[in-house]
Amino acid sequence: MRTALLLGKDSIQVQSTQQPEIGPGDVLLRTKASLICGTDVRILRYGHAAISSGTRRILGHELSGVIARVGSDVSSLKTGMRVAVAPNMGCGLCDQCVSGNMHLCADYRALGIHIDGGFAEYVRIPSVAVRQGNVIDIPPQMSFVEAALAEPLSCVYNGFERCALRPGDTVLVMGAGPIGLMHAKMAKLGGASTVFVSDLNSERLLRCRHIDASLVALDANDIEGKIMDFTSARGVDVCITACPSAEAQQQSLQLTAVNGRVLFFGGLPTNASEVHLDTNLIHYKQLMVTGTTRASMRQFRTVLSLVGRGTLTVKEFITETFDIAEIRQAFAYTAQGLGLRCMIAFDGHAK
Repeated sequence: MRTALLLGKDSIQVQSTQQPEIGPGDVLLRTKASLICGTDVRILRYGHAAISSGTRRILGHELSGVIARVGSDVSSLKTGMRVAVAPNMGCGLCDQCVSGNMHLCADYRALGIHIDGGFAEYVRIPSVAVRQGNVIDIPPQMSFVEAALAEPLSCVYNGFERCALRPGDTVLVMGAGPIGLMHAKMAKLGGASTVFVSDLNSERLLRCRHIDASLVALDANDIEGKIMDFTSARGVDVCITACPSAEAQQQSLQLTAVNGRVLFFGGLPTNASEVHLDTNLIHYKQLMVTGTTRASMRQFRTVLSLVGRGTLTVKEFITETFDIAEIRQAFAYTAQGLGLRCMIAFDGHAK
């Protein structure tokens, strides 16, 4: 099978490898769509603590496909099923796991990071993922690319729930990358009256109109003045930092109205994660400041349902498709911010 192997920092190559062997509780997935995200780009560029030097790893944690084979102990899934796959697996025993938050398990493991993921024609889905419900049948009207988009969208939905967005809220999303625009779309779906999206990159701001014509795109220069003008000096009800920027995190407290909510969604580099915040703004404006990471299985399934019913349209987030043989071009496309999400396809399409 064709496989894109991470060989080390800034080294990824397409090679021919054997199909994975599966155990009695495992499932073999024939990959139909796999997406590149910022995490994949950072792993390629800087490495990852979970991938030791010299380890060959297949990246890719946003994926969907068709079940090619099931282990002898698997009864809930059948060969030929079209499925989405949630990548995160917990230990199943800790407080977070038994509370339904396996994505917050201290010993969590993920496809494409701790074990081989979706940049291959076939992927072994381990028994723990099968038992925990990570492999989900998708309806016939849902495309494989829509199913693969459920992973980043479920992370966004986690943030949506955490900041308790209410109908009529005004929202500012700081960052017009793919995740920022997903946040903006989710906010509109949740009934936000006005959604502002800010960025320093004018090309990114132009994409707002393709996602939702009602989004208000703002140059991030003098963002405080612009937001105060638009909101009559009140500020926004919800501010989401969807960019790895300490300055954005600092500004968010100033831009948020009294009794507002702030979501730190975009993580910062480990060596630059200490940020000076004016905590008096939190205290006197009675702000709720929170953060989110990954998504629960409930949230993943909720997003799949929204997409499957047509309530949430997502195909516009895919702006380019590459064959697996073009994996390096696909990573360059993503790293340069030339589009939103790009898809790695294995059959020339992902219908």
